[in-house]
Amino acid sequence: MTDRPKPELAVSAAIFKDSRVLLVRRAQAPAKDVWTLPGGRVEIGETLVECVRREIAEETGLGIDVIGLAGYREMILAADVGARGRHFVILPFAAQWRSGEVTLNEELAEFRWTAPDAIEGLRTTEGLGPILLAAQDLANAAAK
Repeated sequence: MTDRPKPELAVSAAIFKDSRVLLVRRAQAPAKDVWTLPGGRVEIGETLVECVRREIAEETGLGIDVIGLAGYREMILAADVGARGRHFVILPFAAQWRSGEVTLNEELAEFRWTAPDAIEGLRTTEGLGPILLAAQDLANAAAK
C-alpha cells in the first residue's frame, strides 16, 4: 500500500482590536502577496485552540483570547506547486487581541488593522470576506 497524500489541517485567526481586524500579506508561496489571516498547520497532539494561539504568537507576536470557530475554508493547489498538489482544510477562529505589538516573522511581509468590511480592492484569499463578517459577529456577541 502506498502512502497517499492527505489534506493538511490548518487554523487561522481573525483577531479583533478596537473593532478592527488584523490582516497580513503573505511573503512566501503558495499565497505570496495575498492578504489573509495569520495562522498555520496543526501539529500532531495539539488542540485547535492551542495551535491557533501558537501560530499567532509565532507569526505576529500577539497574545489572543480565542472566541470561537468562524467557519471553514479549503485551498486546493495545483500539482505544479512543489512536487505535487496540496490540499489545505483551514479552520478560521474569531479572537480578541489580548497583548503585544505586531512583530511579523519571515512568512509575512506586511500587516494592517482594518474594518472587516473594508477589504474590497485587496488581493485576498478566497472567501475571506464572509469569514471576517462571521468572526465579527462572534466577537460582537462575546463582547456583550
